[in-house]
Amino acid sequence: MNNFQIPLFQALGVALLISIFFNFFTYKLSNNFVVSNKNKQKRLSDKLISPFGGVASSLAFLLSTRLIGKADDDFILIGIFAVLISMLGLIDDIYNLKWHIKLVFQIFLVAYPLYTLNLFINLEALLGIDFNNYLNFIASTIWIIIIINSINFIDNMDGLAVVVAGSICLQIAFLSNYLNQYKLTDISLLLLTTILGFLIFNFPPAKLYLGDSGSLFIGYCLGFISIVFNWTPAGATIYTSALNPILLFFMIPLLDFLIVVSERIKKGISPTTGGTDHISHRLLALNFSEKKVLLTFLIYSIVCFVLILLTIINHNLFGYGCLFVLISIFTITFIKVKNLKILD
Repeated sequence: MNNFQIPLFQALGVALLISIFFNFFTYKLSNNFVVSNKNKQKRLSDKLISPFGGVASSLAFLLSTRLIGKADDDFILIGIFAVLISMLGLIDDIYNLKWHIKLVFQIFLVAYPLYTLNLFINLEALLGIDFNNYLNFIASTIWIIIIINSINFIDNMDGLAVVVAGSICLQIAFLSNYLNQYKLTDISLLLLTTILGFLIFNFPPAKLYLGDSGSLFIGYCLGFISIVFNWTPAGATIYTSALNPILLFFMIPLLDFLIVVSERIKKGISPTTGGTDHISHRLLALNFSEKKVLLTFLIYSIVCFVLILLTIINHNLFGYGCLFVLISIFTITFIKVKNLKILD
């Protein structure tokens, strides 16, 4: 147990300063660094901007978790492995690793803390079966890897992944505080503060990119937070609570993923190829500024969160009605955005 601690708001202030300092140092150190792009993928910008902001942010988060005594050894271990997966992303940013090599390392870096800390999604209870937690362990590993790569997928415009992930952090902090899960409130706010320290350098026009080092780190932290969080408060059914983390974490990434992949498959293009056909790019094609795109995503995220919150606190017909509205918004958005032209 970490015996050293300072009050939360002081810890948040220190975390913000640490993040700003680390990211500033990274920006100055790698300002003229050119990363080779062996894949020749089409990108929104060809500017030579350092993609190493994720390493600075992950180290800032790890140091910040030591500031609050309520952050027990579980979060320290998760923080250490979050730095390790950020290093994996850093290597990928420099050398463009093959996808299967990255996946093998991701599986190990996720599975080891899950097994050591005995954390899992109780899928077996949801399905009414008992495989001695083996299915839970496999499902939890897959779940976190999906979150990791979904954050990586939406990192396609200055500030976008940071705004989406930061919004999720704030929402988790609100939910965990409302449901008296205060340890997660502290951790979510620390992660949010660390991300904000990076946003200063990533806000359009960006001086630093997250790169794989940052998107993997943020997705990793969010994935573990989603499992530690108790999604089944008193009065909730396990079936409705199983949908809440999916909707909260995947509302925007899943929407973007479905639109992009369906379009690329239709055109005979590999879904793993980089391109300018994401939702953010389609909004830019409508002459939205980058800042207006970020604001649009933020408003959309808040509206969805309010509906998710209503499904959590209302275990009745009204709650199911909110869930129906949420799914309807998702479907309508998918249809409307899919018909928008892509950015040339």
